[in-house]
Amino acid sequence: MAGYAHVLAAVDLKQHSNHVMRCAAGLAERFQARLTLLHVVEYIPVDPGGDTLLPAPVELSDDLAEQARRRLADRAAMCEIGHADQIVLVGSIKSEIMRAVREQEADLVVIGNHERHGVAVLLNYTEDTILHEAPCDILAVRIRG
Repeated sequence: MAGYAHVLAAVDLKQHSNHVMRCAAGLAERFQARLTLLHVVEYIPVDPGGDTLLPAPVELSDDLAEQARRRLADRAAMCEIGHADQIVLVGSIKSEIMRAVREQEADLVVIGNHERHGVAVLLNYTEDTILHEAPCDILAVRIRG
């Protein structure tokens, strides 16, 4: 089994994120690795006609990022891993996760993986992109429900 020096957990801050964070923390502890928790705020306003609108104003992006920082810190504390590095980025989820993996030199990325049924199987999801583009190992934690 490979050893890891830096485990990065990409989380969406929903309830199942605690499970993903705990798995990542357990691996980081086992390998005595650095642990980083990452959340990406993706703001894509869409009008009722389905068209993408202009990018978010800087103030709104800053407010959303600050709210996400607090939520990430709360979840980390709840999981008793408040010591982990915590990063909140604003942008495209897929692009920002890949950028963080490279910049942070993570050698293991832990993400949640949702079961998909019907037409959802055909759609491109974040975990699929990361699986195929990441320059390191990926652990997809099964999320049920």
